[in-house]
Parts: sequence; C-alpha cells; structure tokens
Amino acid sequence: MKSMRSLVGGAALAALAVGWSGAALSQETVTVWFTKGFYKGEDDALLSVVDKFQKATGVKVDLSLYATEDCVTKSVGAVQAGTPPDVGFCTTYDFRTTGQWAFEGKLEDVTDVIEPMKKEFQPQALATTFLMNGKTNKKAYYAFPVEQQMMHITYWKDMLEEFGFKEADIPKTWNGYWDFWCDKVQGAARAKGKRIYAVGHPLGVAASDTFYSFLTFANAYDAQVVDENGKIVLDQPKNRAAMIEAVKSYANIMQRGCTPPSSVNWLDPDNNVAFHNRTTIATHNATISIAGKHMDDMNNPALTQEQRDAAKKNYYDNIRTAEFPKKPDGSNMTNLAAVKTAVVFADGKNKKRGKEFMAFLMKDENLRPFVEGSAGRWVSTTLAGIEAPFWSDGKDPHRAVVYKQYKDGTVPFQFVYNYKFTAVNAENVWAKAVNRVLVDKVSPEQATDEMIARIKQIAG
Repeated sequence: MKSMRSLVGGAALAALAVGWSGAALSQETVTVWFTKGFYKGEDDALLSVVDKFQKATGVKVDLSLYATEDCVTKSVGAVQAGTPPDVGFCTTYDFRTTGQWAFEGKLEDVTDVIEPMKKEFQPQALATTFLMNGKTNKKAYYAFPVEQQMMHITYWKDMLEEFGFKEADIPKTWNGYWDFWCDKVQGAARAKGKRIYAVGHPLGVAASDTFYSFLTFANAYDAQVVDENGKIVLDQPKNRAAMIEAVKSYANIMQRGCTPPSSVNWLDPDNNVAFHNRTTIATHNATISIAGKHMDDMNNPALTQEQRDAAKKNYYDNIRTAEFPKKPDGSNMTNLAAVKTAVVFADGKNKKRGKEFMAFLMKDENLRPFVEGSAGRWVSTTLAGIEAPFWSDGKDPHRAVVYKQYKDGTVPFQFVYNYKFTAVNAENVWAKAVNRVLVDKVSPEQATDEMIARIKQIAG
C-alpha cells in the first residue's frame, strides 16, 4: 500500500512552525481512498484535483492510494467494521461490491449531485450507477461513473505479415474471423516450424479476463442472462440456445489447438505476457494496456535509446488494436462496458464534503485529465470527454479504435441489474462451464444447463 497524505497550505504550515496548533489541527477533513494509478499521469491529475479542492474549500483531503487488490479488500473490511472513508474509488468496485453495497444501504444516495450534471454523461455509463436499495426497495444513483473499459482484439501486424498475410485478409464475419487466425495464420506459422499459437484465449477460472472475454462471446450470440429488473431469463429457450452456442464457440478455440494449453490455468496477466513474448499472435483484452506498455516504454528515460525506438515502432507500426468481428447473425457487435464507480459511504464521517469532493472531481476540467492520464487504459464516461481530441482526432492508432467501439454502442454487465452477479462472476460459472466441456468432456448443452442451475442458486 502506498499512502499519500495531503498537505495543508503554506500559510498553515508556517503557523504550525511558530506554534499554532488549535485552528490548524482542527481543520475540517474529508477522507478519500483511491486505487493507485497504473500511470503516473493518473496520480498527478488526481493530486492536482485535491490541491484545487483544498484551495477552493479550505477542507483538507486525507488521500490514500492503494494497489488494486488492497484497495477493494481494505474497503470491504472498513465497510463491515462501520469505519469506511468518506469517498472510495477502487477500479474493481463495479465488478465486486458497488451493487451489493447499494442494495444493503451501505452507500449514500448521490442523486442530488448527479441530477444537475446528468446530461453530461453517456447514458449507458450513467445507467450503471442507477442501483437498487433493498432497504427502500427503490432505485437511485448510488455511484459516480468515473471511467470505463471495453474488450478489444490486439494482434502483431508484423507477425501476421511474417506468415504471409495482410490486415486486409482478416475476415469480418464471426466464424470466418476465428477460422482465419486458427487455421490459416497458425497453420502458416507451423509450416515454417514456429511453435506459435494464433490466439491468447483466457480460460482460467481464477481470471477476470476469462469471464469478461466469455461474456463478450455470449453477447455476440445475444444470450440474454437477466432482464432490466434483475430477473434471470437465461433459461428461456432462445437464450439457453444462444448460450450453448457461446459455450461451443469459446471452447472451440482450445479444442482446435489455437491457444496455448496453459491458458486453462491463466491468471489475468498471462495473456499479456504471452503476447509480449510473441508466443501468441493475437489476444483479446479488456483495455489497451498491451499497446500502452510499449507507449510507456518509448517514453521511459531508464531505457536505452534503442529500446525506446523499438517500443515506439511496436506502438505505432507493429501492434494493432481492433474491434471484434461482426456477430454470428451479421450485425455489428455492441461492446460490453465495465464502468468504474466511485462512491460516498453512508457511514462516512463527512459525507457532505465527500459529495462535494466528487462533484468537484466530476467536472469536465478535472475528470478529463484524470481519465486521459491513464493513456487510454480507461475510457471517458462523459459526452464531452469521449469527443475530446484525445479520443476523436484519429491520430493515435489504438485510441481511434476505442473511439469507434464506443460509437458502435455499449451494453452493461448483468450485475448492474442484479448485484448478485458479482458473486456469479467471482465464482466464474462461465469459465467453469467451458472447462466442463474441455476437461470433463461433457456436452455444451449439459455444461450450459449446469451453468443456469448454478446461476439460479446464486442470483435467483
């Protein structure tokens, strides 16, 4: 854990130095916990917001930054103990806790803050923060849509060319797309004696990459799992049939030997590692962090000029970010978006100032530098932010694809409508179903029926 405590202004420091204690030490404080940024630019932007807020209000911001896992586990413990911070923003809250906390009445209703700025947000992003409170049996805004992520395809253009293909050869149809990578490209690599796999395909039960990737396949087949009231509809014949096809399609990548055998045990970093090591040619990933690693390297003064030049060539020339192919029915893919949520805790000691701090952060002039500080890892949730040149000018080859994906449309995860799906995802019933087919050799129909039964047990 890395903690960064905000400092009072220069005048107050001088006062402390000459013995003032009462007024300075009783300064009003708001306590804020955030995930430490992946890039320095995120933390720098956040610190700038903190500084501006302190100067504007005279309120001290007690800011702590935590590693991703520490952030959520510490938050869960604090909520259970009744001692949470005033404001929390961890980048896995959405996957793991926000919906449950809202349902249990652990979050402050922030509708009064959201309503005046409601028109500034992308409707789908904002909709993910409109959550059910089980105590009031009503929905309200219980979170702030700070940033989001979507699933992308990443591939090595130079490796594709090495094996005799051009980008124009890549099909747009669903089955044609996977056949191209698994049969043609991998086949050409093997013909040259290269023990390379075409696709890095997450299959590990312990990996969030697996459920995000699998649910993208389920989305491609239009397998609806819940309705907007949170009722499970996966057992309806049309949805069951679609999910069976999604299980078949996802398992087939491994069945045809198109992903490394070790991918059944992969954790979240492993598809990235395989890609960077060039043991896979393509992979799907829920951010553009794979390309971002090379952008980071090309600007890293600790590396040699030769290393920086190689990273720059990789970022601009060798690595491609791409959309998923069209759905099996030929329609365009709508992208499954995970909205990263900040919350004000109901048991916080200074909820009033917590709301004020979040209202301040969510202003475009403050939020945009924070989101853009991630270098494209996270995507804007505001209408103005996504249309900013950072995304829309087309100059960056990777962010330009993200922008197009956003324009193609986004859909939320099931846990937005039924918070118990955070537990469904944590158990990763999706990966278990696929592994039943791959390892235990049961039929996709049986694996899907087992999946549906387990989902009903957890979230019904």
